[in-house]
Amino acid sequence: MHGSRAMLAEAHAIDRAAQRHGNVAVALVPPFPLIGALRAEVGAIAVGGQDCHPAPHGAHTGCVSAPILAEAGADFVIVGHSERRRDHRETDDVVLAKAKAALAAGLGVIVCVGETLADREAGHAAAVVQGQIEGSVPGDDAAIAAAMAGKLSVAYEPVWAIGTGRVASVDDVVAMHALIAERLAALLGEAGPRVRILYGGSVNGENAASLLAAPGVDGLLVGGASLTAEGFLPIVAAAGAG
Repeated sequence: MHGSRAMLAEAHAIDRAAQRHGNVAVALVPPFPLIGALRAEVGAIAVGGQDCHPAPHGAHTGCVSAPILAEAGADFVIVGHSERRRDHRETDDVVLAKAKAALAAGLGVIVCVGETLADREAGHAAAVVQGQIEGSVPGDDAAIAAAMAGKLSVAYEPVWAIGTGRVASVDDVVAMHALIAERLAALLGEAGPRVRILYGGSVNGENAASLLAAPGVDGLLVGGASLTAEGFLPIVAAAGAG
């Protein structure tokens, strides 16, 4: 819930800089009312939605459907973000339904998974993330086709590292991304390795390079550091250098 029309200048600066890093897929994901304005402002980067409803239409006041996002100019949507799971009590079944709805509307999908600090301290991190992969990521023909087309991604975001300044150790990230890759291969077969696995959680210009260099990390899901060109562009540059 950040952003305003006044901040579109930041997006324009990010878009211009992204043109110098043609090997990097860059995207911004604004609040729903700004999707159209952002789409009109940028050309080199993708635009995403922060969530969608499982139904394509209907009496769901305050919600936004995947077809509406697509018509507004979104290229993809994030589902299952930790704040949606926590604040809105979204279950794996709900996240799965949203992902399927997004794919049916022609949108790309980023499915978020990640454990809480209590899960990790109890030694349940791997089991929690595995369960979220199996319960939240579609494994049907539409998902396989999306994966093969590069339109399906999974973001590992340990909840305890989001907005806290704490970052998972590289070893922990590598281990979890390997687990996710294994489960995606089991779920999607040959399409599994085509799914990008992103890391998210207190990513900034200082730690981006080391995270991107870690085996199995295909990209980053950036939070607060993406709000300004000054904060975001060093991350884009780190991806370009890799």
